[in-house]
Amino acid sequence: MKTYVEKNSETINRWVDEGWEWGIPTSHEAFLEAKKGNWDVLLTPTVFVPKDWFLPFKGLKVLGLASGGGQQMPIFAALGAECTVIDVTDKQLESERLVSQREGYHIHIVKGDVTQRLPFEDESFDLIFHPVSNCYMEDVYGVFKEAYRVLKKGGRLLSGLDNGVNYMVDAETESKIVNQFPFNPLINEDQMKLLDEEDGGIQFSHGLEENIGGQLKAGFILKDIFEDYNSEGHLAKLHIPTFYATLSIKPE
Repeated sequence: MKTYVEKNSETINRWVDEGWEWGIPTSHEAFLEAKKGNWDVLLTPTVFVPKDWFLPFKGLKVLGLASGGGQQMPIFAALGAECTVIDVTDKQLESERLVSQREGYHIHIVKGDVTQRLPFEDESFDLIFHPVSNCYMEDVYGVFKEAYRVLKKGGRLLSGLDNGVNYMVDAETESKIVNQFPFNPLINEDQMKLLDEEDGGIQFSHGLEENIGGQLKAGFILKDIFEDYNSEGHLAKLHIPTFYATLSIKPE
């Protein structure tokens, strides 16, 4: 029997084939601009990550955590970072390989389930870049605990997080509250049926206690935060936040 992680991998592979926006690799032109110092990256759908959240990139050891797709790692490589990416989805990793071959830089590409122990030594990385993917993970605390382990002291974790609002409302109009929390299709058959009908993979809601509390329990110090919105739809028109991003630091 396939795990929910394996099912999500299959679903995202299909989405990439269908033109999913988070599976479209960065262009050659954007890579060249990044080498000139002109760049931006996203942790959440629309708001660019503040530049002061990053450390100097030259020689920086960066881990893209569930960050396949060839969108952020090429930018960091262009800026001089030594990049590793881990993701469970073949198509997303193939995009990383495609861009690195096209642009001529090295990246360590690892296929792996980030909800399990990460295949890296303690204190291996200076910075972890973790775009929105918590919604595809039932247990986010284990992810933060592992991120803390593989970060060096003084290292930074940049996370994009879903605040759960999208799971409250109906998918078609986003105007009616229809779901109970937590949104967890593994324990709620109606929610699994809903996701099956929408080809939504297997997704989960996570509140502040899990996303922020999970980072704090792992040992991180929260340094900054910003909110973001869906790129389209009723909630976006009402300017209702549906995502947020955090900058957390592992103490020296």
